[in-house]
Amino acid sequence: MTHPRSVSERTLVVMRHAKAEPDGPTDFDRPLAPRGHRDARAAGAWLAAAGVRPSHALVSAALRTHQTWEDVALGAGWDLEPDLDRGLYAAGPESALDLLRLTPEDATTLVVVGHNPTMAMLVALLEDGSDPALAASALPAGHFPTSALAVLHLPGSWAALEPGTARLGAAHVARG
Repeated sequence: MTHPRSVSERTLVVMRHAKAEPDGPTDFDRPLAPRGHRDARAAGAWLAAAGVRPSHALVSAALRTHQTWEDVALGAGWDLEPDLDRGLYAAGPESALDLLRLTPEDATTLVVVGHNPTMAMLVALLEDGSDPALAASALPAGHFPTSALAVLHLPGSWAALEPGTARLGAAHVARG
């Protein structure tokens, strides 16, 4: 059964970048592998089919995350320009949470694309434990593979986001 969203409820999609090439000029500059491009487009199609339409996107400035966003947006049919954040590349879960708190308050749905282990840790930090089976499927043994995403629903403002306050609504690993 679908629960109606309250006016103040926000949706957060946490995604790990798609499969990248093992090498690049630097780690920051590693591009997506062909499979990564396909998987990211499949993630976008899945999100669109689930009714997700972001009003804001926060994406690590690393090449593979930026390319992931471009392919997700292509697969979903979105034309939203992301905020590319260099700090998200090396952020731990607490720093990533601080970045999420800076999301504009008029944004009702945020997609964040980053790196592991931070994205997995962020999902584990935020989810409220109300659906242990879904949480176990989203993070089996703490694993959050490439192109994994978690859809979380949270009450209130972005600025008030705290650990354990988000309800995990869906989890998916895209493979194209």
